[in-house]
Amino acid sequence: MKEGEVILSINGVSTLSVSHPGSLLRAQAGKQVLLEVKPVKTKKPRLVIAKPITTDQEADLRYDEWEYTRRLEVERLSTNQIGYVHLRAMGAGNIAEWARAFYPVFQRPGLIIDVRHNRGGNIDSWILGRLLRKAWFYWQPRLGEPTWNMQYAFRGHVVVLCNERTASDGEAFTEGFRRLGLGQVIGTRTWGGEIWLSAQRWLVDGGMATPAETGVYGPEGVWLIEGRGVDPDLVVDNLPHATFEGHDAQLETAVKHLQELIAQDPRPVPSAPKYPDKSFK
Repeated sequence: MKEGEVILSINGVSTLSVSHPGSLLRAQAGKQVLLEVKPVKTKKPRLVIAKPITTDQEADLRYDEWEYTRRLEVERLSTNQIGYVHLRAMGAGNIAEWARAFYPVFQRPGLIIDVRHNRGGNIDSWILGRLLRKAWFYWQPRLGEPTWNMQYAFRGHVVVLCNERTASDGEAFTEGFRRLGLGQVIGTRTWGGEIWLSAQRWLVDGGMATPAETGVYGPEGVWLIEGRGVDPDLVVDNLPHATFEGHDAQLETAVKHLQELIAQDPRPVPSAPKYPDKSFK
């Protein structure tokens, strides 16, 4: 099927006979469905067999497309000088997500860590630990470029993107990133939920009760995040019409900010010194 083609019927039932075509697709996810389709250029309908997906699967595909196009846009705007890592959440599976996105770009002079829409979890300290690693000496092989110890330490400039849908441990990561002096935070104020809970109070109807259990506070003696969220260093909102037109003001601002930092402080890999003369005199 192509964009612009019209679905005339689903499993033999006319789409005009129901209030919404979606009603003919209930409980059909993963099953073969017979569609009668009117093509764009010809008037003769044809039959097509399709296998619908669930709304959750569709949402994941749309999210994948959004994330992928964010990475492509960073590559385009920075001419491959800035890396991009997006974290959907902060659970065990997102460690692999971090590895897939971070390690291919850890040698670049700039990095954007995008925790917009992050649903939380508990790996903020693990990721912050990766970002706190510092290069303190360099390995120079006989051939090739030098590498450094601590391995995979990021030597360039980093920013974090957050928005009003950055939640829970995504907020803890954002606050920790700034407090540890790793870089600036760009976007809009986060969700504002940092009272932790175990969420194991299951009820007979399948629901659960989640009373507040553990709050967080800073060394200055002030409760953090809960009810307020994390305020970015640089407030940038993605306005609806511009976003509809394909723009991402927050991402564009992050790229521009990093480009300025890279120009001011380029941080090249130090050149290896001249090999010592070990010959006998």
